Amino acid sequence: MKITASEVNKLRQATGAGMMDCKKALVEAEGDFDKAVENLRKKGQKVAANRADRDSSEGAVLAKVNADQTAGVIVSVNCETDFVAKNDTYLNLANALTDLALNYDSKEAFLAADFEGMTVAEKLTEQTGVIGEKIEIGGFKTLKAPFVGSYIHAGNKIATLVGLSATIDNGEEVAKNVAMQVAAMNPIALNEEGVDASIIEKEIEIAKEQLRQEGKPEAMLDNIVKGKIKRFYKDNTLVDQDYIKDNKVSVAAYVKSAGDVTVSGFERVALG
Repeated sequence: MKITASEVNKLRQATGAGMMDCKKALVEAEGDFDKAVENLRKKGQKVAANRADRDSSEGAVLAKVNADQTAGVIVSVNCETDFVAKNDTYLNLANALTDLALNYDSKEAFLAADFEGMTVAEKLTEQTGVIGEKIEIGGFKTLKAPFVGSYIHAGNKIATLVGLSATIDNGEEVAKNVAMQVAAMNPIALNEEGVDASIIEKEIEIAKEQLRQEGKPEAMLDNIVKGKIKRFYKDNTLVDQDYIKDNKVSVAAYVKSAGDVTVSGFERVALG
């Protein structure tokens, strides 16, 4: 049977599949639009199964904050190549998925959510068939606070969220600056209390072994290690880090200078 250009275009608009793939699907479905969509989804499932073990370390990491700036989400929509990650159609999909993700608190609930008449998980499988690369959700992080700001690093490789304890006049600027700090310096925790005890135990063990190799007396080790751990906290906890735009002050001091506010939390997702 004859398949018209308008029918092919309609299927293309609905699925994002290539022109020849759409025409083939319509021919196989004998012009039945719904069956053609199903055929393309089956193709996606087949491609997804074949590429399940492929590395999807490229993609787009995006952050979005809700209208009243009290909640945010970071979603990493992963693919296999940088070429696909920079494609406008792919970025539009990633943005639409991240907008939807604002409504969900977990990756599992998000993947089960409705997106254009199918679940997010099904959409990813469909697009795997359309694009020919493994497409999946990598990182998924949410943050709630009295004020939430975000930052996306150039190239969509890193995205961050920062929560402030209160709303202040220049809160958006302060939160963005701290979010940039998180992107650049990759802190492991908000403050000392947030660092897992096992990490500190490991750092103490490493520091003591280094000091022994340097010939330091055993009796002096504990005092020297205290200083090293203090430095570890300063380098690796967000509020204690030197502020990247003015290393004469800590992040905590910078935020305090902006008003009666503190950093209440952060999230960071990066590709790779």
